[in-house]
Amino acid sequence: METSLVFFSQLNMCEPKEKTFFKLIHGSGKGDTSKEAKIRISPEEAVIWGESFDKLLSHKDGLKTFTRFLKTEFSEENIEFWIACEDFKKSQDPQQIIRKAKSIYEKFIQNDAPQEVNLDFHTKEIIARSITQPTLHSFDVAQSRVYQLMEQDSYTRFLKSDIYLDLIEGRPQRPTNLRRRSRSFTYNEFQDVNSDVSIWL
Repeated sequence: METSLVFFSQLNMCEPKEKTFFKLIHGSGKGDTSKEAKIRISPEEAVIWGESFDKLLSHKDGLKTFTRFLKTEFSEENIEFWIACEDFKKSQDPQQIIRKAKSIYEKFIQNDAPQEVNLDFHTKEIIARSITQPTLHSFDVAQSRVYQLMEQDSYTRFLKSDIYLDLIEGRPQRPTNLRRRSRSFTYNEFQDVNSDVSIWL
């Protein structure tokens, strides 16, 4: 008969039982609230974000709020890719450029990447060929396309969302509701689809 041992890292035998139990139920209190910490934004700040997509992204809290909105649509990979590209362009060491480029490619670009962004086949091929000897401009075209997608599609929905409207009206933040993802397809995803015209006749 095997005996399984379970270790609780939160337990400290020197602490009173009540305190230990409280930690197990509610967490240690160190860093646990950081993820849920509410961003304090004035209506005046939020109104400025509605002037342009650039103004939204250039504001730290605007970027966080827009990311929160994209998570409700299950499309946060777009903003995460854009942020990764911005960080990549600040790289200076050649080895760092290679390492970061490979990481971005594997996470966002290659087929079946864990957070694959929606890019056309031609753009992906150009990046795939250059990834062995990347430059600081290797992802410029891809980043521009993702930026345009967010600006023309996600940003317009963000400005109509409860998340944004609550901010400009000064209302408290509501719990975030996740909506079903609506995915836009590229031409390449339909190349192998055979249409059956007879069903329309």
